[in-house]
Amino acid sequence: MEMFTFLADGLGVALQPGNLLYAGIGVLLGTLVGILPGISPSLTVALLLPVTFKLDPTGSIIMFAGIYFGGMYGSSTTAILINTPGEAASIATAIEGHRMARNGRGGPALATAAIGSFVAGTIATIGLAALAPTIVELAVQFGPWDYFGLMAVAFVTVSATFGHSVLRGVTSLTLGLLLGLVGIDKLTGQARLAFGVPALMDGVSITTLAVGLFAMGEALYVATRFKEHEERIEPVRGSLWMTLKDWKASWKAWIRGTMLGFPIGALPAGGAEVPTLLSYSLERKLAKDPAEFGNGAIAGVAGPEAANNAAATGTLVPLLALGLPTSATAAMLLAGFQQYGLVPGPLLFATNPELVWGLIASFFVGNLMLLVLNLPLVGLWVRLLAIPQSWLYAGILVFAAMGTLAANPSVVELTMLVVFGITGYLMRCWDYPVAPMIVGLILGPMAEGQFRRALQVSLGDYLVFFKHPFSATMIAIAVLALLAPFVFKGLRRIHAADE
Repeated sequence: MEMFTFLADGLGVALQPGNLLYAGIGVLLGTLVGILPGISPSLTVALLLPVTFKLDPTGSIIMFAGIYFGGMYGSSTTAILINTPGEAASIATAIEGHRMARNGRGGPALATAAIGSFVAGTIATIGLAALAPTIVELAVQFGPWDYFGLMAVAFVTVSATFGHSVLRGVTSLTLGLLLGLVGIDKLTGQARLAFGVPALMDGVSITTLAVGLFAMGEALYVATRFKEHEERIEPVRGSLWMTLKDWKASWKAWIRGTMLGFPIGALPAGGAEVPTLLSYSLERKLAKDPAEFGNGAIAGVAGPEAANNAAATGTLVPLLALGLPTSATAAMLLAGFQQYGLVPGPLLFATNPELVWGLIASFFVGNLMLLVLNLPLVGLWVRLLAIPQSWLYAGILVFAAMGTLAANPSVVELTMLVVFGITGYLMRCWDYPVAPMIVGLILGPMAEGQFRRALQVSLGDYLVFFKHPFSATMIAIAVLALLAPFVFKGLRRIHAADE
């Protein structure tokens, strides 16, 4: 019952006119960037960080969350109409969705994606409201050694989840951890890695790093590989309405997709790609006529889209309850919290309950807005696909520079933006994931603080991390997760040599 009381209070916050406006702007922007190929929700949040630093924290974070969910929906539109998923999580949707569009059933494909996202988002938000306080109650009892162990798992899982190589992920994370050391040491008061530059005494700005790596790095990468060619857009022919047969084929897939997406998304090593592909495989196995798959099966759109949206909501469980991001956009949301001096985790539920529950309640509002606004605006979204990419990325570079200077008018800050932009470009060229670097900068100082606190409490006993069951278990899991890919790779080589 307490959960419903908190949700009612949160709805009071979310339904305030200003916050409704922020939510509306967020879902519209999110849908827009999800539809435009190559522009991700994480890039958009990174661009908006420097221009929202003086706005209301609750409204801004509600807007960022709206961008996240809107991006998930918009990505399905490009997957269905031009077979170009805006997000990796929409790959499964493109398999059947684009085939439906080519068969003249693009309308029902878009409709089942929108309704499935709404159903999954609503159910997953209830799950978030129920699960997050329980995790918070457990986390309140954690000692500094437990938090350090949990962050060690987060470091390893983030490094392994993003990109195709664990070693490259760890390298990216290490760069972020090194940047986290820049500035004044909070314990001794001495400068570290500032090299005599006064502007570095406060440390590296998360906003500058995020904008440089995501926005500028992505724009430079696309510009160097840009080839002028027109995408073939499948027109939305016929009615947008789903038939009774479509409803019967979709509703069970929506539920199954939600049940797969939310728990996997809520795991520290979650993400939306795995549950969407699992959902597609499950729907294919459960289909009465498996031959439909590959020829435009609506269940192959309904299930993955529900799993996608449910997983996106699930990633907010570890973010809000423990302060651990498990996706690139979640890392940007964490940066948004820290921009306002807020640290997601157990204390946030106690110190800023109106913000937390207002944010959770805004998910209901945002999902309803997406359903009401997006289906009637399908024609507009299709026209936006014709915007030249060269215009989009030129605008991104301009807004990145202007936003950074607005937040911190400094030559040093602009120089760091360019350096981080070039770094992001090179990392993409060599297939290094950029999200672990952001996570390293955000969580690195927090992990260092917990590590030092644990040593202070235990009078310098380094074995304290192994004397407490939870922290010892977390460190063991982190070590196993780090070594497992290399062990499996070695075993595959031995097996291949034997054959």
